[in-house]
Amino acid sequence: MIKRTLALLVLLASQAVPAWSADRTIVILGDSLSSGYGLNAERSWVEILANELDAQAYGYDVVNASIAGDTSAGGLARLPRLLAAQQPAIVVIELGGNDGLRGLSVVSLRDNLARMIELAQGAGALPVLTGIMIPPNYGLEYTEALAGVYPELAQLYGIPLVEFLLEGVALRPELMQGDSIHPNAAGQPIVFENVWRVLAELL
Repeated sequence: MIKRTLALLVLLASQAVPAWSADRTIVILGDSLSSGYGLNAERSWVEILANELDAQAYGYDVVNASIAGDTSAGGLARLPRLLAAQQPAIVVIELGGNDGLRGLSVVSLRDNLARMIELAQGAGALPVLTGIMIPPNYGLEYTEALAGVYPELAQLYGIPLVEFLLEGVALRPELMQGDSIHPNAAGQPIVFENVWRVLAELL
């Protein structure tokens, strides 16, 4: 079952955090691509992940801290509280799509993601970065620069990377909602598999 973090988060007392969290919790810090936008919650890739972990008796809880419309700046602002409350073993960072769709600074995106990675590592959690690509609305140079932030940071910090969250989905209209931005229910299992290929090796 997914523990809902958007209600009644309780901050834990300040204490030293071990180099690797003993908790078996995975936090998904994302936007509408992970919040189940336009779907029944049980059809989202995050819910599929939670069910897979239960079915295989991994013993992990999944905390979906994804908010539709969130940016990298919003995720950075929320992360310290999440880390304190959940003390996760793994933090999947799925943010940046809204930065790109709004034409926000690639430098700011990079800085925000880097800070989130550092905060997660400092709290004893393993960050997993999910790559995002956007349509070339703001020109090819901007689009390529934004997409390039994710492999750059993954290499710099030596962390796992899901190269493109919507691989095998984004260019298939039958797997996308009418807005051509969000996967529909049929696309969610493929998004899950994209994440699972990386995540399963870490559990």
